[in-house]
Amino acid sequence: MFHSMNTIILASTILTILISMIVLRQNPYTIIKNSFTTLFSNKKMFIQFLALFLILYFNKMEQIFEKNINVGDFTPVIQQLEGYGIYFIQQFFLNDTLTYIFTFFYIIVFPAMMVSSLVVYINEDHRLFYAVIYALMLNYMIAIPFYLFFPIYEVWYFDHHVQFLIPQVYPNFDIEYRPLSGIDNNFPSLHTSISVTIALIALRSKNLLFSKIALFSAIIIVFSTLYLGIHWLLDMVAGVILAFIASYTGLRLSDMVTGKSQFEIGDQLSTKR
Repeated sequence: MFHSMNTIILASTILTILISMIVLRQNPYTIIKNSFTTLFSNKKMFIQFLALFLILYFNKMEQIFEKNINVGDFTPVIQQLEGYGIYFIQQFFLNDTLTYIFTFFYIIVFPAMMVSSLVVYINEDHRLFYAVIYALMLNYMIAIPFYLFFPIYEVWYFDHHVQFLIPQVYPNFDIEYRPLSGIDNNFPSLHTSISVTIALIALRSKNLLFSKIALFSAIIIVFSTLYLGIHWLLDMVAGVILAFIASYTGLRLSDMVTGKSQFEIGDQLSTKR
């Protein structure tokens, strides 16, 4: 599964399809057909979807811009505040099976949940589709300035007591996956913020099964960022705070776009599957 980026993309795609099938209780053809038909027939929805990709493009450009910006290294500040917390967490739970599971969630489940949430909501709840779009955009828009002007290195890179565990499962990580995210793009943790954002929005859904899947995935992904030796505890805390801000704002913006009220949330929760 972790032989190359191609197999990772394939695994994540298959997982996305499986989650969508189980949650929506439809066959893949119907799901894909309905998703694309709705997306391309709704101009407003299509424009918002393209805007999300524009933000993702700026996230990629951030890595180019930061090479020309010299603002120093703030990692020592974080390390002084936290001490060796991540080292103790990693050593307490260190296990080959857990390393594989957490790597699986960090690399494959994480993007699958992002795409699955969009697929589920474009088929079931357009209000939450817009909420996810806006919340994802906000996650990146708020995080990028921190990555540019408040660089924090990954734990294993700064603290040599901590192991970087992903290469044990995915040997080509630094060659194939690393270019997607800078080694000093750590505060806040986007894996944390996006996973928790998806879970918080899912809790507003009528689909109880997807809510459970999103919540469970978020918990595992958040812990994986610590266990794998990537993020500091403060990165995680900042990611959770960002998730609450992004999900709340995303839901409010989606209300404005769809004309629906937050007062409908109570009715939605009472009619969950």
